[in-house]
Amino acid sequence: MSRTEHTSEHEHFTAEERAAMKDHARELKQAARRTSRADKAAEALRDVLAKISEMQDSDRAMAERVHAVVTASAPALAPKLWYGMPAYALDGKIICFFQSAAKFKARYATLGFSDQAKLDEGTMWPAGYALTEVTPETEARISALVKQAVN
Repeated sequence: MSRTEHTSEHEHFTAEERAAMKDHARELKQAARRTSRADKAAEALRDVLAKISEMQDSDRAMAERVHAVVTASAPALAPKLWYGMPAYALDGKIICFFQSAAKFKARYATLGFSDQAKLDEGTMWPAGYALTEVTPETEARISALVKQAVN
């Protein structure tokens, strides 16, 4: 591939998308350097909490609540970073993630679910939910979705 082809190929990604890909590459390198499974899990949790603490006020508040609800509702899920976003995995596979509004300059944050989540309902179902606020009702819905996603 020539340099010109390589450059034009990357022009199809936004600056935010390129940053997310760089975050993911950094996450993979960090995970490879960790030693024991317990060390990896503890470091992954610290990474998630650090990423949440870096978020803007409204995103941070929602991410903190989502983190609390997800970890309480599905303790089998392991927090980890995924493309620079707080995510929760089962057996190393991402089940759900929190995408801050600022991540891709969106007007709302998103609670997303991967194809590993067991949310199948007929021939069509949502895989992402817009979040503008995390209320007690929202927390209950998140809890139910996460429990369904892992069962």
